[in-house]
Amino acid sequence: MYDNCPVCGQKYELETGFWFGTGYVSYALSVAFSVFNLIWFWLFFGLTWRDNSIFVWLGVNGVLLVLIQPWLMRISRAIYLYFFVYYDEDTAKLEKPVHQH
Repeated sequence: MYDNCPVCGQKYELETGFWFGTGYVSYALSVAFSVFNLIWFWLFFGLTWRDNSIFVWLGVNGVLLVLIQPWLMRISRAIYLYFFVYYDEDTAKLEKPVHQH
């Protein structure tokens, strides 16, 4: 990941440890993804304790979470950054990016 935005020069790491908060965003996205998977698995395949299908769902959900983890971390950083940095679309019209050091 870049240290600064290539368009506007915004520094991405606003303070030391800034990205630690993305863990909460990633957790929320993972829970939402898991609930979504639980609902569609229950609707299409049925979900009961008697035939151990809950364990099949847990396995499938776990594999899917591992596979989408790189995407989850990237999108978590973007969402977290949107909480703290205002995006001004007119900045892209500047002649030279203003780099903050």
